[in-house]
Amino acid sequence: MPQPPRIFIAGLFHETHTFLDGTTAWDDFHIVRGEKVLTLKGDSSPMGGVLETAGQLGWNVVPALSAAAYPSAIVQDEVLERYWNEFSAALAKCIQSGPLDGIFLVLHGAMTCETIDDVEGELLERLSQQLRTVQARSSKVIPVFGVYDLHANFTPKMAQFSQCLVSYRENPHADARESAVRAVRLMDRCLRTSETPRTLLAQPPIVWPPTGTGSASDPMQSLLRMARQLQSDHPNFWEVNVTAGFAFADTFDTGVSFGIVTTGDDDEAKSALKQLSDQALRLAPLGNVVERPVDDVLAELPRNEPGLTAVVEPSDNIGGGGPGDCTGLLRAFIHHGFTNTAICICDPDAVRRLQDQSLGDRVELAIGGRGSRLDPGPINLTVKLVRTCDGHFTLRDRQSHLASMVGDRFNMGDCGIVEYEGITILLTSVKTPPMDLGQWLHVGLDPSQFSFVGVKAAVSHQRAWDPISKGNVWVSTPGPCSSDLHQLPYRKLRRPVFPLDAIDLHCSSPRIC
Repeated sequence: MPQPPRIFIAGLFHETHTFLDGTTAWDDFHIVRGEKVLTLKGDSSPMGGVLETAGQLGWNVVPALSAAAYPSAIVQDEVLERYWNEFSAALAKCIQSGPLDGIFLVLHGAMTCETIDDVEGELLERLSQQLRTVQARSSKVIPVFGVYDLHANFTPKMAQFSQCLVSYRENPHADARESAVRAVRLMDRCLRTSETPRTLLAQPPIVWPPTGTGSASDPMQSLLRMARQLQSDHPNFWEVNVTAGFAFADTFDTGVSFGIVTTGDDDEAKSALKQLSDQALRLAPLGNVVERPVDDVLAELPRNEPGLTAVVEPSDNIGGGGPGDCTGLLRAFIHHGFTNTAICICDPDAVRRLQDQSLGDRVELAIGGRGSRLDPGPINLTVKLVRTCDGHFTLRDRQSHLASMVGDRFNMGDCGIVEYEGITILLTSVKTPPMDLGQWLHVGLDPSQFSFVGVKAAVSHQRAWDPISKGNVWVSTPGPCSSDLHQLPYRKLRRPVFPLDAIDLHCSSPRIC
């Protein structure tokens, strides 16, 4: 009776905003090692889906390690080296203890270190070198499969040194776990049929801010639809990836890309990649979404109509690396006299000041404004303490964008709720992406009962907020995640590129490799 496939599994997940101050260290990552990785089986994360499906397929899983951190500043080189040392040692031990049939990786695809812009490509290249001796000895390919985030900056190295990496298809990322399961099943196909696919990549000269990458609207909606049709029309195409890119990374490969995983002819894949790239160039202006100034937007909003309006502040997009403590929107709410309004600010110092206060006390606080040099600084308010509370909550939606990052639970740290002239401020100790309503419901606040709620996101919040609101308005405030890409001091990004340069969108050619 044949032995079950023996598969080495690991994860490395970080979306790196290279324009932020400071760095991200090893201690900022949540590390799960060895058999403890198996405790993630069945949860809402991509890794949870991988392990559950591997169990259903009867794989013999060899768990190595998973390292993940929330979006933040450029990662210290030491992080990659420490990760690689553990990863390669675990792989060597795995190979020594028995035949290895494949490797599966849960990646983000937009991780950048101080001296290495393409961390995932570097990891895959090192992995390829380590496998070379084993594969030469056994005369068989050990395939490398995996799943990655729709906001990856997919590189030629990532294509060259893997057999099949599968992108999420939705933004907000409701399908992150589903995409991981799809990738596992494609790997199972490879193992059963002995067919080994490869990836061809196209990089049109386009960079879109996160606000332009929602999958429910163009340009992404049309491109994703086209990808599914191409996959249906070409049986050799195992997967057609539409990758939106992560604009807040200064790397050569930052931007939109398309990948075709195929066992067919190169020319067939290149023709399809050209079709996708041409369509992206035609639709490129639709992805360059830039907000209007906050004061202009708030001045036009009706105050007395029923229902909730989400006021979205992309410049402090926590899911894109924003600090979650920028004060621009809060200042504007106050300036325009908004009431029955709420906003969440990450400020552990303010939360600590509230711990010794009594409910109903009036407290002077310097709130927010410390996480970005672009912000005007803390805003001094005398607030009324409503209550303090614990911030550990279970996600209400197992398919929320937040679930793609953390699984089933999130800890905001100690929290405090205060009021200032009709504005409710939820203060957290840990910046919390506003992607799941459990954040508010856990602390006893029903966001649907407010007239306006400030949301520090781009589009990742919409799966949670759209069902309880009558709509979104996007506003421009000072912050590190501005949708106006002309404000970012790119040095390494390949040029020319839309929208930073004047290029002919009808005649430009993609980079295909």
